[in-house]
Amino acid sequence: MRILKVEPGKAPYAKEMEEGLKAIQREVEGLFQPLSMGDGVVLCCNDEGKLNGMQPNRRLGDDIICGPFFLVGDDHAGSFCSLTEEQIQRYTQMFQEPEQFTGQEPELEPHIELYMW
Repeated sequence: MRILKVEPGKAPYAKEMEEGLKAIQREVEGLFQPLSMGDGVVLCCNDEGKLNGMQPNRRLGDDIICGPFFLVGDDHAGSFCSLTEEQIQRYTQMFQEPEQFTGQEPELEPHIELYMW
């Protein structure tokens, strides 16, 4: 499966990844959290990156992702699939520049959201 890997301090790069939970966890170095990008692409990052003190990587909206992450296609049937060349180019451009962080950004503080119904 073709993914786009984004590591702290490095430019994104396309690579092949095996399918399965163990392969996903290897890429994000632990438990993973999938985040839909809303266009048939899923961003997979370490669910505990901030708690584990992983290096800040990139801003995403009003948050900062810590640790390595990757982008993968969504087959809309509950599984991941390879990214298209267009998706690889679009997200390579989006995450092209490694970001510099001071370590004092408020977004680096772990937070928990509780939902009650």
